[in-house]
Amino acid sequence: MNQPEPKSRIEHHLPRPKNSAGRDLKSAVGVGVGLGALVLVAIFLIPHGWYPLVAIAIGLATWEVHRRLIEHGYVLPRWILLIGGQAMVWLSWPYGTKGLVAAFVTSVLALMFGRLFHHGRHTAPQNYLRDMSIGIFVLTWIPLFGSFAAMLSLIEREGVAYGMFIVTFMVCVIASDVGGYIFGVMFGSHPMAPAVSPKKSWEGFAGSVILGSIVGALAVHFLLGDRFWVGILLGVGLVVCATLGDLVESQFKREIGIKDMSRMLPGHGGLMDRLDGMLPSAMVTWLILSLVGS
Repeated sequence: MNQPEPKSRIEHHLPRPKNSAGRDLKSAVGVGVGLGALVLVAIFLIPHGWYPLVAIAIGLATWEVHRRLIEHGYVLPRWILLIGGQAMVWLSWPYGTKGLVAAFVTSVLALMFGRLFHHGRHTAPQNYLRDMSIGIFVLTWIPLFGSFAAMLSLIEREGVAYGMFIVTFMVCVIASDVGGYIFGVMFGSHPMAPAVSPKKSWEGFAGSVILGSIVGALAVHFLLGDRFWVGILLGVGLVVCATLGDLVESQFKREIGIKDMSRMLPGHGGLMDRLDGMLPSAMVTWLILSLVGS
């Protein structure tokens, strides 16, 4: 009779990770499951619950980023960023992209004048162009992109149940994260942009593309009744935007010298550490599913 192979010998044959996880995996998974449950409740149990959830997330993320910028010497009118961001989200509900653009340009105009006279009419503003640039960046990065996530709930198609466009977006984001995490930890050895984010590898990116494309094709076909190639396009576009969003946030934190945006989410860091890739991904998801999808 064959004896079972010793456990140590089996472990010897298993591939060993090339990189550490780099975070508290148990806490990260627990928080991730909790956030996923919150999303499902907002979609399926609370009538019109998706818009308030997105609005709250955008408000908290804007507050979080503004706080970090103020700590490092930037001068930005907080209430203009917060109110302008909320206006973008809520005006996109009845008016779509027209309401979103109108709120965005109004917020930029208010920011221009608010920052100009932040210290009164008799004090010349210092670092005006620097602060205006970062203010417009924040308005674009968080509420503008985030509003496209909210507008996913407005896409309608015959035969597709409410919330399926949001679910498609979320499962593709999860697939991108999981694929990138597994491939990055197990095989990552070629950094994508070592000067910006040394831990992000081409192997991790490949894993995100592979799993994101597969899940995108399946979700688009079975949940939305659309063609497989639309799902592959969605998966690739979402992964590219998520990766670029991660790199942008990495450079943002590098320039102001911080590791995490906050400690709001155990195992993830701050809220923007979780949303950095999702926000631009929401924009490309809305674009593909509303304009390319049939």
